[in-house]
Amino acid sequence: MNVIKSILFGLLLVANLCSNAQEKEAKPKTFKYGKVDLKEFETKVNGADSAAAAVALFDVGRGWFEFSPKTGNFIYVFERHTRYKIINKTGYDYANLEIQLYKQNSGKENLDYVDGATYNLEAGKIVASKLNKVSKFSEKQDKNYTLEKFALPNVKEGSIVEFKYKIKSDFIFTLRSWRFQKEIPTLYSEYEIRIPKYYKYKITGGGYLFINPKEEIVNETFISSSGNLSTNSLKLHYQVENVPGLKKENFITTMEDYVSKVGFELSSITVPGQVYRDVTSTWPKIVKALKDEENFGLFINRKSYSKTILHDIIKTNTDQDTIVQLVFNYVKNNIKFNGESNLYTSETNPKNIFEKKSGNSADINLCLLTLLSEAKVNAFPILLSTRSNGAHPGFPMLTKFNNVIVGVEIGEKVVLLDATDKNHKPDMIAFDNLCHEGLRLSLTDETAEWVSLEDPTISRKSVSYFVTLDGENKLTGKMFLNTTNYDAYNRRNTYQSASNEDDFLKTYKSEKPGLGIKNYKIENLANLNESLIESMDINIEDNVEEAGNLIYFTPLFYERTKDNPFKLEERNFPVDFGYPTEETVRVTIDYPKEYQVDKVPKNEKIVLPEESASFTFLYAGEPGKMVISSKISFKKSIYSPEEYHYIKELFKNIVRKQSEQIVLKKG
Repeated sequence: MNVIKSILFGLLLVANLCSNAQEKEAKPKTFKYGKVDLKEFETKVNGADSAAAAVALFDVGRGWFEFSPKTGNFIYVFERHTRYKIINKTGYDYANLEIQLYKQNSGKENLDYVDGATYNLEAGKIVASKLNKVSKFSEKQDKNYTLEKFALPNVKEGSIVEFKYKIKSDFIFTLRSWRFQKEIPTLYSEYEIRIPKYYKYKITGGGYLFINPKEEIVNETFISSSGNLSTNSLKLHYQVENVPGLKKENFITTMEDYVSKVGFELSSITVPGQVYRDVTSTWPKIVKALKDEENFGLFINRKSYSKTILHDIIKTNTDQDTIVQLVFNYVKNNIKFNGESNLYTSETNPKNIFEKKSGNSADINLCLLTLLSEAKVNAFPILLSTRSNGAHPGFPMLTKFNNVIVGVEIGEKVVLLDATDKNHKPDMIAFDNLCHEGLRLSLTDETAEWVSLEDPTISRKSVSYFVTLDGENKLTGKMFLNTTNYDAYNRRNTYQSASNEDDFLKTYKSEKPGLGIKNYKIENLANLNESLIESMDINIEDNVEEAGNLIYFTPLFYERTKDNPFKLEERNFPVDFGYPTEETVRVTIDYPKEYQVDKVPKNEKIVLPEESASFTFLYAGEPGKMVISSKISFKKSIYSPEEYHYIKELFKNIVRKQSEQIVLKKG
């Protein structure tokens, strides 16, 4: 693993075994459904959680296996019992329960039972309002998933709400994970699972809480129509107390990466009288399964349609770089992305995707791969878990991937291709795909290796003002906006998604009070390899204040950073920008020569350790003219929690410095 994966998983997957939380012997607690104590109504939260809308009094889960009387096979049973104290109206959502159930072919998940109640204090007595049939809803999400919804009655500020339910599932490959943290504080969270010795599971973790892991071997008896079976089971137990609410933070992948939790994926099966079966214990095993999958490997190998259209795409070109660019352009301009990230195609034949002219990410990128392979380009799939899906744990686990892009090897260089957006260029993938590492597959050799998805290219934004201040405190002149890489990509998409240019400019001005724009011009809109250049004539009103013979204004106008996005005293998570950035603002102001400079910001430069980030603010002037420049640079895409303090202080100084005013005195 590289440094970035070490940061992510050294922090997240190991930390729960050697946490900064207090490690002590924890005794399991028992809770009976419907037995609410008067003291629970007195529960309060304080400190960092004092503004919490609710508090989880407890959340207890159990998982075990049983024999199904219908199939005679093992099924998985999951039971949960939870109770909340509602503090204010914002917490009313905790009186609603949603349970997602899955079915595929003859297998399905069944909601065995669900109970719920609201408890209120009336004249010093506890009055219960039970869950009723009127408040139960079922929503079919797609052909596989159904969402069962339940809403408790008579919820008020100060109410206590409780749910208990059991699910029986035919699916034992991936077991339901358990989260020990929520957005609200949790006083007690416990999870216990018993797994028969026939099944081996990979256990994934996360977060930074110490979850008191314990394991022991216990004997269990399973009852079936053909008789009873006694065997050993692995019993795993976890519990935490007084868990603070998980606060959402800026510049992360997804909060799911940082929630303290455990998950389980089947690795192997050893059933008496049957051959040992390795499910997903190695990468070659996973690659072989994907190679034989009709919506992945077999899809890639269906090349009859690619042969039909390839000649018209590349014509007589033989240069490999040119061929890659031509095929890439063809796919991204002929298949529209439907917004769905997926590891598998929706059709089994590329021809159907090209004819539909739309598809998910796998449809598009595997069609690209099929064409490139037919053109004799050394191309291969790269699996990844998107930022919104959460970081992959790094060991052989197929279900943690949810997307695929294409890699092309040209000489010693690997070029990344993601054809889901017409404004992507080679080595630019969707922001959600910037998850730092992906798994490169060789379907021929049935091997895999981790490769970097880092974009070392700095995305630059440069804003230049050339304005004149007149005697009525109005500013007129020109503004130029120059952007590259992801900053240019975002501007292109914003411009093209607007219904027209006027609407684009209206949106652009909406957060810039006093700005007027004329003669707007945009260059290199379709030339993705060049900087996007925007120019306009501008006038600025209401940004200059006058008091007596003094004139005040903040020189960066609309470009200054007004708030520090990092507010926590300590941060347990990396700061993840996605890609390195640089922002430069240069303001040149001509002003009446009879004005005198009374006060200007001092020059300042702040550089982080190892020059990983910096901020520079400079002022230069002469009678009737001044130049102000500000430059913020982040040379890395990700910064460790240990570097958080430096990043926070840097932004604190950026906000301070960029808010300083220039004062002119009328002569």
